[in-house]
Formats: sequence, C-alpha cells, structure tokens
Amino acid sequence: VTIAIAMVTFGVWWMTTGNPTLAMINMVAVLVIACPCALGLATPTAVMVGTGKGAENGILIKNAESLELIHQLQTIVLDKTGTLTEGKPTVTDFITVGGIYDSSSELGSFTGSNEINLLQLAAVVESHSEHPLAEAVVRYAQSQGIGLQLPTPENFTAVAGSGVQAIVDHDHPLFSSEPTDDGLKGKRLVQIGTKRWMEELGIDTDVTVQPDRSLADYQGDWEASRKTVVWIAVDGKVEGIVGIADALKPASAEVVKALKRLGLEVVMLTGDNQQTADAIANEVGIHRVFAQVRPDQKASIISTLQKEGKTVAMVGDGINDAPALAQADVGIAIGTGTDVAIAASDLTLISGDLQGIITAIQLSRATFRTIRTNLFFAFIYNVLGIPIAAGVLFPIFGWLLNPIIAGAAMAFSSVSVVTNALRLRNFQPISGL
Repeated sequence: VTIAIAMVTFGVWWMTTGNPTLAMINMVAVLVIACPCALGLATPTAVMVGTGKGAENGILIKNAESLELIHQLQTIVLDKTGTLTEGKPTVTDFITVGGIYDSSSELGSFTGSNEINLLQLAAVVESHSEHPLAEAVVRYAQSQGIGLQLPTPENFTAVAGSGVQAIVDHDHPLFSSEPTDDGLKGKRLVQIGTKRWMEELGIDTDVTVQPDRSLADYQGDWEASRKTVVWIAVDGKVEGIVGIADALKPASAEVVKALKRLGLEVVMLTGDNQQTADAIANEVGIHRVFAQVRPDQKASIISTLQKEGKTVAMVGDGINDAPALAQADVGIAIGTGTDVAIAASDLTLISGDLQGIITAIQLSRATFRTIRTNLFFAFIYNVLGIPIAAGVLFPIFGWLLNPIIAGAAMAFSSVSVVTNALRLRNFQPISGL
C-alpha cells in the first residue's frame, strides 16, 4: 500500500508540475515517513519491560503469549495442597481399633495391638512415599520415638489419588521395643489411603471403636474441621485412622476475594473428601469445588472448563499438577513446589506468595494498555504523516515535507513508542483490590 501511495505521489507531482526531481523528493518523503519501525517496536518493547518488571516482583514469565493471556483469564483453578495451604501437613489425631498396648493382655492378633505398633507399620510404608501426607505420618512417627532405622518394605505400590501399600516384615529386630511374643510376627500387608480406596479393595470400614462411635464418625468430625483422614489397614482389616491438618496460607482468603473483584471465577481442585474440601472452600470463599480428584483427572477437569468457552489458568505446585498446568491456557507454578510443576508452567511465583497471581494479572493488563497506546501512536503517526509527505497540504499552506524532516519524524515516532513502553518501569501492584 505504501509503495502504491508513493508511486501515485510521484505520478501526480510529475504530471502537475512537470518536475521529476520534486516528484521524486515527495515520493521519497512518503517512503521514509511510512517506515514501520514504530509499529515493529510497539509490542516487543512493552513485553520486554513487562517481563522484566514481573521478575522484579517475583514472577518469572516464560513467554509473551502467557503475558498476553493472563489479562484475558476468565477462570482460575487453585490446587489445595501447597497452593491454598502451606503444604506442610501435620498429624493432629490418631485413633486405633486395638487401643493402647497393655502388657498383661493376650495379644493373639493385630486387633489387640498398640498404637506404636500400628504407627511403626505405617511409618515403614509411608517413608517410601513422596506424598506430603506420607511425610506428615513419618514426622509424627519420629515424634513418638520411632527411629529411621526401619526395615525396607516389599512390593511397595503407590496408587495415584488413593494410597499406598506394601508388605512389611514385622520380625525385624529394629521394629519395636515391645515384647516379641505379642503375636505380631511375620509379614504383613499394610495399606494406607482413603476410605473410598479401602472400600474398593473390599475392606470393611464400618468399624466401631467405642460403644457409640465408629471410625466413620471420627472421620466426619475431622473433615468438618478441614482435616484429611487417612485409613490404615493391615492384612485386609482396618486398624486405625489418622487426621492430618494443613494450615491455610494467611493470604489465601484475601487473594480469592481479590480474584473475584477482578471478575474471575475461582475454582478449587483437591483429592480430599467432599466434606473436607467444602470446609476449606467455605473458609476462603470459593463456591465451586472439585473434590476427590485423582491426579490423572486434573487435566481433564481443566479441559472441561475450557470446553465451556473459558480461558483457564491453573495454579499448582506438585508433580501431579504438571499435566493440568500444561493443559491450562496459563499454567502458574508455585516456586516452592516441584521442578516438574515449574517446568510445565508458563509462570512461576518465586516466593510462593499467592498475591503474585494478582500482581501478574495487574501487570498483564498494564502491559497491554501500553501496547495499545503504542499501536495508536504508531498508526496515527502514519495516518497523519503519509498524506502530509504526499503533499496534501501544499495547495492550502504551500507546505512540503523534506525527506530529512520525514526521517527525523520517523525516528521520533520510534523514540516515543520506546519511551511509552519504559513507563511500565513505574508499575506498582495495587494491594487490597
């Protein structure tokens, strides 16, 4: 188009003045002033400054596309463990079917065993799991005087979203300081996981520990208090449950409120039981919850939300969050999480502070306001400059644009675009949205 305008300018001036030199000067002025340098600089300069400002605020942005998509988000999905919560679960409750060890009792089966024996078995199995809840059980066992020199379990298996199981040799001399004739000899199949998994395995979970209290009753009470309940079975029989709490991050509730004020739908994703999930969601103000989600189901839930026509971000920190982070339009990893999650994400919050999500959205919006302003300057410059260079003002004011002046104006347009982009360096996140 520009070349056509330049050729028309040359032709009109030559035909009207008969002066090829003047026609050539005006044609060159059109070509010089139409140089698209400002247009070429409008977007990359703003993106460059925006990503740099993100790094200053503890946000690593991997590519320009991610920065663009953030301000278009409609739904943000938050994983619970390690994202909304501290990711440092702690055992708060432990109940066994057999009760506390009594040296005078006749221990002919595991049903009459003590809490320490069951905790030892659980610690042996959980010590080979990388799940945060498993680490909580091991730490609790250590706090109860159970050392790290425990036997290695056989046939250890982790069932994603359900639990772990292994065979433990209870004859190991390092196993317990309790009497060796307590009936707990031989190899035991230990299974630790959710109640649902126990039932899938055909294990009876309707177990009463007091005349009017069952393990399921304790589970309901603990889950109402935002605790995750882990069931322990030995040789196909439930022997106890563990209540594990993971404190919410101080900023979680405020960040959820801020995201809502920004017009985003906030969704929580967790493998916890529905009652536990609802209790946590209510505390932080989230109304849409996907509970009892297996790791391999997370990506499909993100896909379902995308099929609803929404631009979706996923925030997570664990290995099992990686497929969902990759599936989301924007994957946001917590910097204190796993390397796999960080590698699968588009953005990384270095400090793990959820406020970084709000900052990233604000920065994205500020960046694209700057890009739109840059594009306006670049286009308006060409819209006004090309006709002037072509000589449309000559009949009225007798003005012609010298190619040297056109070159200076072209350079000035590039400087103005870069200067406008550099204004992003003054970006400051707005707290308390």
